[in-house]
Amino acid sequence: MVADINPFESLQSQIDDAAAHLDVGDDVIERLKHPERVLETNLTVELDDGELERFKAFRSQFNGDRGPYKGGIRYHPNVSRDEVKALSGWMVYKCAIVDIPYGGGKGGIIIDPDDYSASELERLTRSFATELRPLIGVDRDIPAPDVNTGQREMNWIKDTYETLENTTEPGVITGKNIASGGSEGRVEATGRSTVIAAREAFDYLDKDLEDATVAVQGYGNAGWIAAKLIDEMGATVVAASDSSGGIYNPDGFDPVAARDHKNETGSVVGYEDSVEEVTNEDVLTMDVDLLIPAALENAIDRDLATDVTADVISEAANGPLTPEADEVLQKQDTFVIPDILANAGGVTVSYFEWVQNRQRFSWSEQRVNDELETLIVDAFDALVDTYEMYDLDNPRTAAYVVAVDRVADAYEEAGSFP
Repeated sequence: MVADINPFESLQSQIDDAAAHLDVGDDVIERLKHPERVLETNLTVELDDGELERFKAFRSQFNGDRGPYKGGIRYHPNVSRDEVKALSGWMVYKCAIVDIPYGGGKGGIIIDPDDYSASELERLTRSFATELRPLIGVDRDIPAPDVNTGQREMNWIKDTYETLENTTEPGVITGKNIASGGSEGRVEATGRSTVIAAREAFDYLDKDLEDATVAVQGYGNAGWIAAKLIDEMGATVVAASDSSGGIYNPDGFDPVAARDHKNETGSVVGYEDSVEEVTNEDVLTMDVDLLIPAALENAIDRDLATDVTADVISEAANGPLTPEADEVLQKQDTFVIPDILANAGGVTVSYFEWVQNRQRFSWSEQRVNDELETLIVDAFDALVDTYEMYDLDNPRTAAYVVAVDRVADAYEEAGSFP
């Protein structure tokens, strides 16, 4: 992360940019720029050696005007109060752009999970779930996975909540495995929406995706799945990277084999079909048709943006571009599909999971994927219509105009209480 960029300030700047094109009062916009509440808690957990360790954790509930708070929980050393606030705000507008009935929330624990055993992480997760218990609920706040968390942690949270509440309520959390009430299609959802949005952008720009070269920065779940799916669409993935470095082959490589190598060794570096090892910065500035940033926020700042040469960027990560980088890329005529649309597949299929849990009825993977495609395509069409109608400078502002207008409408229709 770029140290001097505050993600919460970036979010507020994006809302202000959208507000300039809307007939919404400054007082309402000010309300939509701040979280409704933020939990900050200290979790004291017994480690395997019997020692106690304290961990700081957060849960931000940003806005509930359109429905229950919704958002993931991440485990990372760089988690901060402002980061969690920003991510919870982005979730509000992500849910609004794809028009699902949720607000936005986000949680995190300051920890490097690689330094702890599975049993220690389970005790930590259950401790956090206990603290979250008064705040979460199937109609109040529904957490989900995020960076360094997954089905395992979601299952622990579900079990802790159900045990303490003496109930069965799988819809209290999403991103679970299938046996615990998870949804088909959830694991691939973020990567899938990233490439659906990219496909729609290429079609809008009258570009041929089958001839496109692609670079993926960040080869976690969203990154490698986006690489696999875009490869299946006929594009050529020529570069990928993770926190240890990157790989490059101008003729392309098998994204699944690269993932298998990463699973075996801990990194894509050293993959046998790579002809050159590169840095993360090299991947971000590579001369490709499509760039997919799929790591953490603020990966591209103003200085780096001047070297970005991709024609289209589809943001699989949350907030990978700083506002200053957006300005640079706008002048370079780079078409940026904003994160609140590109990576909205995760929360969209989480919504489908929640619906299935409420109905106690499971959907097929094909139905999940078809419903996801419909919502992402509709959201892209709404973005493009707004982009052209207001003659806006960039697609991100168009997405926020759509999303902020929907949230403001929900608030104004409900009225203010008390």
